[in-house]
Amino acid sequence: MTWFALVRVVFVAAIAYMAAVLQPLPIGLVANLGFGLVLGALAVLFERGLRETSTPRVIGSLIGFAIGLAIARGIEAGLFWVDSSDHRVEFLHSFLLIALPYLGVVIGAKQGEWLEPARLVTLFRATGPARRYRILDTSVIIDGRIADVCETGFIDGTLVIPQFVLKELQLVADSSDSMKRNRGRRGLDILQKIQKMGGLEVVISDVDFPDVREVDLKLIELARTLQGKIVTNDFNLNKVAQLRGVEVLNVNELANSLKPVVLPGEQMKVFILKEGKEYNQGVAYLDDGTMVVVDNARKMISKTIDIVVTSVLQTTAGKMIFGRYVESSSGPSSPSSSSPAGASERAPEENGKTRLRQAVSSQQT
Repeated sequence: MTWFALVRVVFVAAIAYMAAVLQPLPIGLVANLGFGLVLGALAVLFERGLRETSTPRVIGSLIGFAIGLAIARGIEAGLFWVDSSDHRVEFLHSFLLIALPYLGVVIGAKQGEWLEPARLVTLFRATGPARRYRILDTSVIIDGRIADVCETGFIDGTLVIPQFVLKELQLVADSSDSMKRNRGRRGLDILQKIQKMGGLEVVISDVDFPDVREVDLKLIELARTLQGKIVTNDFNLNKVAQLRGVEVLNVNELANSLKPVVLPGEQMKVFILKEGKEYNQGVAYLDDGTMVVVDNARKMISKTIDIVVTSVLQTTAGKMIFGRYVESSSGPSSPSSSSPAGASERAPEENGKTRLRQAVSSQQT
């Protein structure tokens, strides 16, 4: 950084000295010196902004500028027969020399991603189906389940990992918080695992959007540019992307759709892990993490029992199953005898609000 600062100071001083010696403005030495300093400072600011721009965009801008300038000069040469002393003709020539290079710079920067090596190679390949891009965000990389999904072959197309996502992942891995640091390092390990998988194409994209600060919005813009889909488990990013017309592959929705389907009245075997918040209630978990709230099972903790499913509740956090343990007649006690006076057995047709309250209470334990 010190070397860059020294180079910038020398550059500005050289511009100021040149302006002071040549004096392009007929307003005195001091004014020309200040003019040179301002020009040098503007050039340094332009250079700092240019460093944040991706290389394909810079090259695209230069090519567009050159093409626009060549077209303008060609039009001017083609109009050699007009009266060049006419002010309207002079204005037309000046307008073309400014407008066409400007349009070339803007369009060249916009289409600069086509200069990436991965995109250039496609121009020389045989015509075939278009590549399908799947863009990974930070949350789904840290989550880790995407590696298992890719290993099974359910994710097709090209996996795109943007540089700004890698930068965010590195910031998490370098965090002073040990929990965040472990999550960031886990995400880097997951990326290495994905890159080593055979038959899976992984591309690190240098495309960036300097005008956009939020990583989520950059992901949406990149998905629009590549006409791909965002792979995430972030609920908010999922909604914002859908509102902006970008398709999303949500890993949480995939996991919920693969959970076993149970219907009220079915019997299932569960292991009661802990007691619930409500009276005489136990809590169990299926192999996929689905919570099962069982009525009349508080005294069966640390035991595997058969229950009858009473209802299934689908929430934004996932699926929850409610069941009831029915004791056999030969058991030590019946539900009615074990309940205190004034307490009745919970009916399976209990309303949805009470079920939702039980779900929230059980999740908090």
